[in-house]
Amino acid sequence: MKSVPVRAGRVAILGRPNVGKSTLLNRIVGEKLAIVTPKPQTTRNRITGVYNGDRGQIVFVDTPGVHGAKKELNRFMVSEALGLIPDIDAALLVVDAAASPPEIWRADDVEARILKALAEARRPVILGLNKVDTVKDKGGLLPILESWGKRSDLRAIVPLSATRGTNVDRLVGELWDLLPEGPPLYDPDQLTDRTERFLAAELIREQLFTSLRQEVPYAVAVVIDEWNERAGGDVVIAASIVVERDSQRAIVLGKGGTMIRDVGTRARLAITELLQRPAHLKLTVRVEPEWTSSPQAMAALGYRKTES
Repeated sequence: MKSVPVRAGRVAILGRPNVGKSTLLNRIVGEKLAIVTPKPQTTRNRITGVYNGDRGQIVFVDTPGVHGAKKELNRFMVSEALGLIPDIDAALLVVDAAASPPEIWRADDVEARILKALAEARRPVILGLNKVDTVKDKGGLLPILESWGKRSDLRAIVPLSATRGTNVDRLVGELWDLLPEGPPLYDPDQLTDRTERFLAAELIREQLFTSLRQEVPYAVAVVIDEWNERAGGDVVIAASIVVERDSQRAIVLGKGGTMIRDVGTRARLAITELLQRPAHLKLTVRVEPEWTSSPQAMAALGYRKTES
């Protein structure tokens, strides 16, 4: 009986904001690594998730959504996504099945931009048509599938639901033959290359994105100032919430401190679940004027180019 070759490689999860890329990563690896909110542009950094299967190892990299970037922070996010392409073996392009069919033949369309970059790097790509569970008229999926099927640069098209897990195994199965043969890139017990501090800061930011309105969440960053692991097994964390204006600071604090207290309570519970041990969390808010427009300020807050 012929043996199946062991394969390993990196796969980028690419697409517009809010198409379900982070939900898909979490579903595939079976753990919550990437934060998820209903707001677009929640993801700011690349998040690696390691999947070990019968045929080898796939290192998935969730990326920020590709969008029209005006501010320095937005340009950083798009660079995090498209700048990864030369260093991957294959890509998953995720699109929202519930949205209107994209104008995929326009050169300035997001999907066309991503596919052009992948073609120039000669990287194979599979299309994940996500959120099919939200489409009431399933017959409406047929013309969308036919439209995408005209693209000769797609190795496969898989309708799926990252939320429900529908066809996610099939999507992963399509990737194996696109990856090179070779040993695992990470230890089988390693789920991500991100630190617990990074993940904890992201969980705090998730609660801020969930609670805050209008432009305020997009002006928020979180920095872990102290991380004290005590002999009893618990961890004491002090974190700063950074905003750009005094008015935003007042909103984050809330009347009588209610907002920051509620955010802290929910974040503490999420961090406790992440770490699987008791966590204590102290939050403060400080103003860093126009930090989203300053590369130096962004780098100091953790938004610097990821080393591939």
